[in-house]
Amino acid sequence: MMRSLWTAASGMMSQQQNVDTIANNLANVNTFGYKKERMEFKTLLYETMARADLDPANQAGRPVNLQVGHGVRSIATARIFTDGNMERTDNNQDFAIEGDGMFVVERGPGEYLYTRDGSFKISVTDQGSMFVTSEGYPFLGVDNSAMFLPASVQGKDVMVNEEGNLSYMDSTGQYQDLGLRIKLVQFTNPQGLEAVGSNLLRITSASGPALSEADGETNRASRIRQSVLEMSNVQVAEEMVNLIVAQRAYDLNSRSITTSDEMLQTANGLKR
Repeated sequence: MMRSLWTAASGMMSQQQNVDTIANNLANVNTFGYKKERMEFKTLLYETMARADLDPANQAGRPVNLQVGHGVRSIATARIFTDGNMERTDNNQDFAIEGDGMFVVERGPGEYLYTRDGSFKISVTDQGSMFVTSEGYPFLGVDNSAMFLPASVQGKDVMVNEEGNLSYMDSTGQYQDLGLRIKLVQFTNPQGLEAVGSNLLRITSASGPALSEADGETNRASRIRQSVLEMSNVQVAEEMVNLIVAQRAYDLNSRSITTSDEMLQTANGLKR
């Protein structure tokens, strides 16, 4: 009888983690470039009371196993990399990616992180102005260095084409190439990336190395759209349905514990 108590408890703990994941998705419904997560589960060990076998003497035997499961556990948090809705902002420092590419930022010397959040900001330093994240981490160009703009060029005047090349309009109305290009990378297994907060992902051995689109290391290149931001791909209605299902599953596991307790109470009362 005690087996059912632990089995139901494992279900309650797993559904609590499921609710935590759904709550995180809903909390980030307006986070630029956020990719929703999905909790995945696996069964625990099974206790085999009788095995399916065949009696070689008379060609008869048990056709099925007699097994009892011991519950469930959460095994992974899968990140869904479908595109979010594109929202026009009319701010030419906002960028969205069409395709599987990611922007590259440098949080520290040699520490490269990746994001789909294209809300670029301008940071003015002693070396000049450059594109950075909201936390001040520089976005990198194809040469793996920060993209510094000439002193005479303002961030609002920069134009970016679909390949990520930067240019600006001079006083004569002609577009001048800045010799800079935004770096985009892809991963063989983006599910293996590790989230570190602030819309940033870290490379792991499971994700594989970053593949540069500019160097032709990917099969299909992405496109950059200026004055557009990619919104979160979280669907509120879908998450609310998942939340209700998780809540019902939690309630049923709780009821299983209550029922097991009542059965134990009945069994203990037989000796009276």
